[in-house]
Amino acid sequence: MYRYFTLILLALILSCKEEPKTTPVSETRDDKRPNIILIVADDQGWGDLGSSGNTNLETPQIDALAKYGVSFENFYVQPVCSPTRAEILTGRYFPRTGVYSTSSGGERMNYEETTLAELLKNAGYKTAIYGKWHNGTQAPYHPNSQGFNDFYGFASGHWGNYFDPMLEHNGKITRGKGYLPDDLTDHALEFIEQSKTEPFFLYLPYNIPHSPMQVPDKYWNKFKDKNLQLLSEDGENETIDFTKAALAMVENIDYNVGRVMAKLRELYLEDNSIIIYMTDNGPNSYRWNGGMKGRKGSTDEGGVRSPLYIQWTGIIKEGKKINEIAGSIDLLPTIAGLADVYPITAKPIDGKDLTPLIFDEKQDWKDRIIYNHWNGQTSLRTQNFRLDSENKLYRISRDRGQKIDISSQNPRLVDSLKRMKDDWLTAVKPLDSRNDNRPFTIGHPKFSFTHLPARDAKAHGGIKRSNQHPNDSYFTNWKSLKDSITWDVEVLAEGTFEVDLYYTADLENMGSIVELSLGKSKIAKKITEAHNPPLIGKEQDKVVRIESYVKNFKPLRLGKMVLKKGRGSLVLKATEIPNSVVADVRLLVFNRVD
Repeated sequence: MYRYFTLILLALILSCKEEPKTTPVSETRDDKRPNIILIVADDQGWGDLGSSGNTNLETPQIDALAKYGVSFENFYVQPVCSPTRAEILTGRYFPRTGVYSTSSGGERMNYEETTLAELLKNAGYKTAIYGKWHNGTQAPYHPNSQGFNDFYGFASGHWGNYFDPMLEHNGKITRGKGYLPDDLTDHALEFIEQSKTEPFFLYLPYNIPHSPMQVPDKYWNKFKDKNLQLLSEDGENETIDFTKAALAMVENIDYNVGRVMAKLRELYLEDNSIIIYMTDNGPNSYRWNGGMKGRKGSTDEGGVRSPLYIQWTGIIKEGKKINEIAGSIDLLPTIAGLADVYPITAKPIDGKDLTPLIFDEKQDWKDRIIYNHWNGQTSLRTQNFRLDSENKLYRISRDRGQKIDISSQNPRLVDSLKRMKDDWLTAVKPLDSRNDNRPFTIGHPKFSFTHLPARDAKAHGGIKRSNQHPNDSYFTNWKSLKDSITWDVEVLAEGTFEVDLYYTADLENMGSIVELSLGKSKIAKKITEAHNPPLIGKEQDKVVRIESYVKNFKPLRLGKMVLKKGRGSLVLKATEIPNSVVADVRLLVFNRVD
């Protein structure tokens, strides 16, 4: 890799000759290693870009990354969000990392994993993540305990409101400013500015076009009356307004990618920055996706094919297209290779360093298999074929839409691939809720805050969840002394904690006393302040949502709680209910104060 840094220096010298009046920041800093910016869209399909041939929208900023960088034509992620994110961060197939779901603890990546952020931080990089984490909420699963110096966003799988939402900044509850992707980009630009004199790793996992389908009117107005030129082949299943909202959201991503690139140019950092763009799974609705079979949640081509664009001006050849298959497991070793950071990890990685393909040094590149798995369905992709979850065989090099099953003509190949699939499943040992015994953690000694959202709790008695999708839900219908909310927790280190309960309750139901207990430790508080805001979201949604609507919950200081190290059941219940309802509950926040 050292020859590439010689090329960097040469490019910088030439840059100085062209603009002699300005000294690039990258020349003045002592550490010349490249900055790394990894941008991940949420639920954007391969086909949701102009560079993929979609004429329904315009994405010039993202398309430019392909034009002036390298694009992988056969790049594969997993069918849903948290598995792909775990693979990006660890270089390992997601079942090995403890991920098996997208909510209620199953999204957590084992804290023993070595993450890309930890590798780069240990090598002297300043690290930040702004956006959707989705690999665990409580330390040591939290991004601040997984290698990131700075985190602003949300740790859950989806969020209920994209305009001025409740977020967190390094554990502290805060309020977002404006449209969430724009706000995340604002933080990214500030981080770039503050980090310009040292190498940095910026992870920018946007929250869109994941539902709810909220987007500023200036983007929506372009699409709401537009006749789309390209539609899904599953035409009867396509919801046109959903498609239009998704495309409008992608155009907002494109705008924000342009802002990031403009900041790099403003600071003369573009030539010394590696910019990577991808998405985490297939499209979240039936819409045009290059004729591929499957969408989000599917292990077919359309559910797992993602764009992967890597730009490094002056170092990576412009406009190069790579046909060899690759996957999200390859991001960690590839970024480590580009940054000349040796990938020392606690556990062996599954991914491969793609730099030989990027720099035309693939003499010993061997054929391989990329595995896709979700919800009991497993498929695999070789360079030319896909064996799907039903063991049907397709020659993808000729049949990207998986229309012609050729398994009967190739029985020996099918048998061989079936054995490989079975061997892979045996090796990775996918978890499910029945064999996941991990509690939710409280009180990591190195971090002040612990969040225990309604998502991670169980309701008992008549208490109901606001929606069947837990991620942004809250508990309601709390009416009885027999009702309770419980979290299976483990206190990692003894301590004293201030505890806030995020609640809503109307004036007619004041006076209930709520009690929080863990073992012999108990605190209680009477609810005396009414707070009953309206639900938020419907007025901003362009399409009727499937997730819970949300509201602005208010913190109630329950008091200080002394917790002993160990595992137990954290119980929230009422000891007095003078009226008909106690409260609606969204979140508990523990803050270590000893």
